[in-house]
Amino acid sequence: MQLGIVGLGRMGGNMRERLRAAGHEVVGYDQSPEVTDVASLAELAEKLTAPRAVWVMVPAAVTEATIDGLAEVLSPGDIIIDGGNSRFSDDGPRAERLDRQGIGYLDVGVSGGVWGRENGYALMVGGDQEHVARLMPIFESLKPAGEFGFVHAGPVGAGHYAKMVHNGIEYGLMHAYAEGYELLAKSELVTNVPGVFKSWREGTVVRSWLLDLLDRALEEDPELSSLRGYAEDTGEGRWTVDEAVRLAVPMNVIAAALFARFASRQDDSPAMKAVAALRFQFGGHAIHKN
Repeated sequence: MQLGIVGLGRMGGNMRERLRAAGHEVVGYDQSPEVTDVASLAELAEKLTAPRAVWVMVPAAVTEATIDGLAEVLSPGDIIIDGGNSRFSDDGPRAERLDRQGIGYLDVGVSGGVWGRENGYALMVGGDQEHVARLMPIFESLKPAGEFGFVHAGPVGAGHYAKMVHNGIEYGLMHAYAEGYELLAKSELVTNVPGVFKSWREGTVVRSWLLDLLDRALEEDPELSSLRGYAEDTGEGRWTVDEAVRLAVPMNVIAAALFARFASRQDDSPAMKAVAALRFQFGGHAIHKN
């Protein structure tokens, strides 16, 4: 099958190579001349045979402009797939706008990171069944081999919604491992922290790919001494908590993991300064001054 891909970074570039290895014809466009196959979106459209399908893998901040640019060079009957981390609430209005031009739209949550080229990508798809069916050869080649790794989650917006919740869960899982690591590292008894995590990779209920990756990180740097305790968030965790508030769903773990990332960016927490001041005021507890 033929596919255009816009955005050839860590994810998009690897997706192009995985699809080519599966026998698909892929034409990629990127602003970086070192990796692009064509010089413009217009040339990308020219290289593809109608009805076209173009997969967008660009940062959320430029997704809207990129899709608008594609809409100018595509034709009725074509399909645009947004595989980036867009907010699900953007998908409905975007699909309606494209539908007025006769262009189909799918939103796809993509998980797999830099390992997807080798292992395959988990795909969560939102949109009309007819569009999903048309793109199934692409989805089958991108997903891992076997039964799992793909879902048609529902109508437009469902793919990004599912990926949002997926990433919220990821926040909680990562933070649980992180808290366990900190406690083990401070223990007077455990002398082989990396070995403990390695031992958990088989036969335990906490085994996972994230645990495998933490083991890999500890092999490279057993005390993680080369890293700062600073963690960004790309938005999905915030959106997940927003939805939990809107729907009155208790989400203690994911919310705590998100707030812990905020705390990681503070060199000297104002909140903890207030806690220290209060402890001193009511109990005379020791304080540390700069």
